Amino acid sequence: MNLSSEHCNMSDWLRLEATVKASVYVVAFSFATFITVIIIAIVSQNSKLRKEVRYILLCHHLLCISSYCGLGVVFQGMRAFLANSPVLVCWVVFGAQLSVGEGILFTLALMAAHTYLIICWPLTSVSFVDSVKYKILSGTWLIIILKNACLFLIEGTGPTQIALLKSEPLCPVVLNGIPARAIGMVFLFLLLSIILVSYSLIYKEGKRAGHFNRSNIKARKTVLIHLVQLGLHVIPTLLFIGLGKMCGVFFFALNLVLFGVFAFAQCFNPLIYGLWNRELQSRLYYWMCCQLWCGHCGVTSRESV
Repeated sequence: MNLSSEHCNMSDWLRLEATVKASVYVVAFSFATFITVIIIAIVSQNSKLRKEVRYILLCHHLLCISSYCGLGVVFQGMRAFLANSPVLVCWVVFGAQLSVGEGILFTLALMAAHTYLIICWPLTSVSFVDSVKYKILSGTWLIIILKNACLFLIEGTGPTQIALLKSEPLCPVVLNGIPARAIGMVFLFLLLSIILVSYSLIYKEGKRAGHFNRSNIKARKTVLIHLVQLGLHVIPTLLFIGLGKMCGVFFFALNLVLFGVFAFAQCFNPLIYGLWNRELQSRLYYWMCCQLWCGHCGVTSRESV
């Protein structure tokens, strides 16, 4: 296909793109939800873990990932199958996915800041963080919802109510205007700055305290893996915003490659931020043994009846 001279039907490309993305989201949702259910089950069954801030943040983070992938299946499926849904329904689904997507990065920033406080201020931070943890989480979601609600109001000032209720075969993607993109970039760089500053301070404290010994190799690997994982989140997002929607084989392939990298990061978030934890690994083995034992007992009891 000659990208420079031949006419390009954008709707055909968008539908094909939506079909591929919906399929990828199904796989990502299945894998992420499977790991998320296991980790939340382990945490919820242990009274000690339920009270720790890092596990509360981890469970919120994992729920955001599963919700993001699940809503991605719904939104891209509506586009792929030309569901002819009202524009307002498309906006609600897309807005919900956008909100939980921002929740992923927000919880990552909170997790990084909490780790910094625990390592660098262990005596004074524990009681303080424990007293404000739910207020911070509530404030985080309030900021996300209010920000997106305001952006949707700005975006919706042009169309009339009839236009919002009008059915569209291919659900439109909203928040592509300059205000939405600018605010999105500000939020992205703000949260990214919190994460990078927190990790740099953790590294500085570890270097000052002389913790570069054999027992700290896992900690350094953890920080490195987290930074790589963060890059897999942020770089595709920045390129998505910069490229926008272009037609043609090259841009279609590039878009899907970037999306594949982003989806890969979403899939492995539960493993990296969850099961990479040594305490969760040990409790996972115990939890699996209990599940197998309970299942064996249930089968035995049914056979005896």
